[in-house]
Amino acid sequence: MNELHRRAVVADTHNDLLCAVVARPVERWAGYFRDRWLPQLRAGGVDLQTLPVFVEDAYRPEGALRRTLRMVEAAHRIAEGSADEVALCRDGAEIDAALASGRIALVLALESAPGVGEDVELLHTLFRLGVRVASLAHFGRTALADGSGEDQTGGRLTKPGAAALAEMERLGLLYDVSHLGIAGVEHVLELATRPVIATHSSARALFDHHRNLSDVQLSGIAAGGGVVCANFFAPFLHATDYSIDRLVDHLEHLVGVMGVAHVGLGPDFLKEVLADTTPPCCEVDTVEGVPADAYLPGLEGPAGLPLLTEALLGRGWAETDVVAVLGGNVRRLYAAELGRPA
Repeated sequence: MNELHRRAVVADTHNDLLCAVVARPVERWAGYFRDRWLPQLRAGGVDLQTLPVFVEDAYRPEGALRRTLRMVEAAHRIAEGSADEVALCRDGAEIDAALASGRIALVLALESAPGVGEDVELLHTLFRLGVRVASLAHFGRTALADGSGEDQTGGRLTKPGAAALAEMERLGLLYDVSHLGIAGVEHVLELATRPVIATHSSARALFDHHRNLSDVQLSGIAAGGGVVCANFFAPFLHATDYSIDRLVDHLEHLVGVMGVAHVGLGPDFLKEVLADTTPPCCEVDTVEGVPADAYLPGLEGPAGLPLLTEALLGRGWAETDVVAVLGGNVRRLYAAELGRPA
């Protein structure tokens, strides 16, 4: 592992490993994480790992809250089962304490929040359980907002969606605009009084896919003090060239538009999660019109993260900029925003 990578705080703002954990029997949750995922996180030098709670379509709408709570419980059992290696953190002080002790800081996030629906008060319930980051849409339409896959509707936040943003800001629950539609991002930036994050989105100027953010959106997020964390999913970066160089292109574009202080990493490592959660009968061939089985060589999982540090240094990046993008910026944002009431 590169010495700079070893010294840096490396933050991954989107790894769906909880989906793989809850696919196992409950008595195996903690052990499966410790045996299967912890070695990968250590090999990749990950110090700060955000764990999204993603609820598959099969559980929506009736089973969404139960599925959400089950995944939150899984995160707590992971932390309890590997208390010597990881800690579930609720604010910047707890993150700092975990890092100082050599443990990986885990942060719980909601992806789309279908278990909340219009019952915005449930955000407070989930906050009590340790959730500190949340997005309110995925590819489709929710009671709170339209996802980027619904851009043709021009949908902004619904009335409950605007109320959810206000409640999140009051609590110190960081708003995640990844997956939110164009009009929704615009609406959030109009209403937000605190910084926001995009946990796994790249640059639309380089590849025109609805999961990426435009320069206008990037500038707005930066102006509010937020951070955009680049998605590593190869078909969201380029039509055919699935290489680390294309990921670096996106990172350089983000830095050029936003400034280096507003860029981070949101890999969205899908290969192992899909393999561990998809029955052989029902393989996932595409994700929003792009191949589901195309990955950046060497960056299919957390263990490959040191390759990105080498690629950035190879492009001539200053070490201070590399350290900021690897995790310094996310750590700073989390320290300022997580769990801090308005």
